[in-house]
Amino acid sequence: MHAPDRRWLFVALPALLLAVTAAALLIGSAGVDLDMIRNLRAPRVAAAAGIGALLALAGLAMQTLLRNPLADPYVLGTSGGAAVGALLALMLGITITAGAAAGALAAGALLLWLARRAMATTDDASPRLILAGAMLAALFGAMASLLLALTPDQRLRGAIFWLVGDLSGADDGGVSLAAAAAFAAWFVGRERALDRLLLGSVAAHLLGEPVRRLRFELLLGASLAAALAVASAGAIGFVGLVVPHALRLSGVQRTRDLALLSPLGGAALVVVADLLARTVALPIELPVGAVMALIGAPVFVCFLARGER
Repeated sequence: MHAPDRRWLFVALPALLLAVTAAALLIGSAGVDLDMIRNLRAPRVAAAAGIGALLALAGLAMQTLLRNPLADPYVLGTSGGAAVGALLALMLGITITAGAAAGALAAGALLLWLARRAMATTDDASPRLILAGAMLAALFGAMASLLLALTPDQRLRGAIFWLVGDLSGADDGGVSLAAAAAFAAWFVGRERALDRLLLGSVAAHLLGEPVRRLRFELLLGASLAAALAVASAGAIGFVGLVVPHALRLSGVQRTRDLALLSPLGGAALVVVADLLARTVALPIELPVGAVMALIGAPVFVCFLARGER
């Protein structure tokens, strides 16, 4: 007898979780207030969902590129570049989101330049990319620490709060959701090529796939997605690591399915983290990034233990 098809659960459960949590965020403790929902709560829920979807897709892109289920865009220095850009923006008095986006994109461009020779061959570029990313992460971490020490006292608390994730100023949910939809559509359109790339660069090359171009597109897409996410809400980790890997451990393997389910799971996860950050310690709002780490680490350990069994 064949096992029952439970793939619908991977869609129904995140969708239900997202719907219930979004309803709780929209309605709130004061009941239904249409003006508050329209002007405050709905934009924040949309921003949280869009940021979660982008981070999940960025993680999926990095895991596909490196053929490593534990890969994450933050491992390759994107968050460090965003942190440096944000702190420079604070010191110069310009928009923090613009500085964060510029820093994340600069980190992605620098990684592309450092790994250009490895990506030009059919050999496995994963070790070189990981080493280059680790070097960039260490470099940007040191720069961020130095800039944090030079940040004026009146701006220091805001800088630290943003570096651990903050959705209070995120108001571009429509842009994030549209970008996530476009990235997911690219994944679906490239399904066959990406599935072949997962077999190895040599096998993909023998099957006629443009390995160098695929690597470039994956790295560029992950950098752009992470840049938009961190520019809107700061450094929120674990989403890109936990969501795609959890789906794989649950039995979802096809690139098309992962591309469609990862943004849904990422959106649900960040919306839940935002709800907890706003309600656990009322009237104080906790950093979303810290709450996300408290959620993501146990969830990841549980799925990893389940996968071993």
